[in-house]
Amino acid sequence: MPLALLALAIGAFGIGTTEFVIMGVLPQVAGEFDVSIPAAGWLVSGYALGVVVGAPILTVLGTKVSRKKMLLFLMGVFIVGNLLSAAAPTFAVMLVGRIVASFAHGAFFGIGSVVAASLVAPAKKASAISLMFTGLTVANIIGVPGGTYVGQAAGWRVTFGIVAVLGLIGFLGVAALVPEQGRPEAARIRTEFAAFRNVQVWLAMAMTVLGFGGVFAAITYIAPMMTDVAGYTEGGVTWLLVLFGIGMFLGNLLGGRFADRALMPMLFVALAALAGVLLLFTVTAHSQLLAAITLPAIGALGFATVPPLQKWIMDQAPTAPTLASAANIGAFNLGNALSAWLGGVVIAAGFGYTSPNWVGALLAGTALLLSFLAAFLDRRTRAAEPGAAPVPAEPVAAQH
Repeated sequence: MPLALLALAIGAFGIGTTEFVIMGVLPQVAGEFDVSIPAAGWLVSGYALGVVVGAPILTVLGTKVSRKKMLLFLMGVFIVGNLLSAAAPTFAVMLVGRIVASFAHGAFFGIGSVVAASLVAPAKKASAISLMFTGLTVANIIGVPGGTYVGQAAGWRVTFGIVAVLGLIGFLGVAALVPEQGRPEAARIRTEFAAFRNVQVWLAMAMTVLGFGGVFAAITYIAPMMTDVAGYTEGGVTWLLVLFGIGMFLGNLLGGRFADRALMPMLFVALAALAGVLLLFTVTAHSQLLAAITLPAIGALGFATVPPLQKWIMDQAPTAPTLASAANIGAFNLGNALSAWLGGVVIAAGFGYTSPNWVGALLAGTALLLSFLAAFLDRRTRAAEPGAAPVPAEPVAAQH
């Protein structure tokens, strides 16, 4: 494993921690600034929307410099945002700090995915991408529970101060270990956005919104679901989230490995199994033991889709892989926001705390149908290419 991948994973760890740890310290933040919990929730949605908006803007601006310089700039933005959050005198300033930090998120993972793929042989690109995302999954095992504990014991400001230090470590790692690669090949804004003329790019982002959105439909409301339905204590929910994070970690690694061998078949299996497990969760959520088994499965299957989708969208936008990759990261966060809203709608309609699982299963099932469409279109395109070899019986996407 190139050491540069370790530097990217450290940056991803810090970003993953700051994205999710706010959920663990939200009551403390709301109490200090004297705002309601729903109002404090803007610190979550504001961050997600910042990723959606910031990812394409900063990625396009970054075409004027080398990818390494842009990664260093993004880590600098991340550090400033978290320091601003840690020292915020008012809730408004805290929200600004969250949005500033979020601007680094999408572009870092988008550019980082391209850099990671460039460091290894073509047959190992998806695995390299998954290794970078390992930092994000480990954040859910160590960073988020640890940051929540520190926030409850020493104050949430200390948590964000520590996250800023993680950003500094990531900055130094990128500076020391990531090689200079020159400017991206597509340095013109028009060329970058031309990638979105390809329907496959839009299909990939739609699969991302719906597939990972299916996971967040359930996970957003995991606390009331597990306490009111399964009968766990509030402290028990923390450990359930650790199990979910372990599932994410394993699914990410397996998704990268198998996507290198057979990309689309891997995606088919992961999305179909995810839809089934989310549907099953409406039943297993009533049992403490079965819920503890189902949660890591949801995490594993959800994150098994990340490396293949990132690789797929980069393959479909060869002239502008960086922007397409960053836009797909924005799609993850758009899916998070959409599914959280839909989950809240069905709960408010009186269908109970397990009803978001039905929503998640429907979203994942729709993503599966889109993956079939994407594979069909890719197969037809390849067959129509002049001089193309006969299309084999195996799914063509497996060659990616």
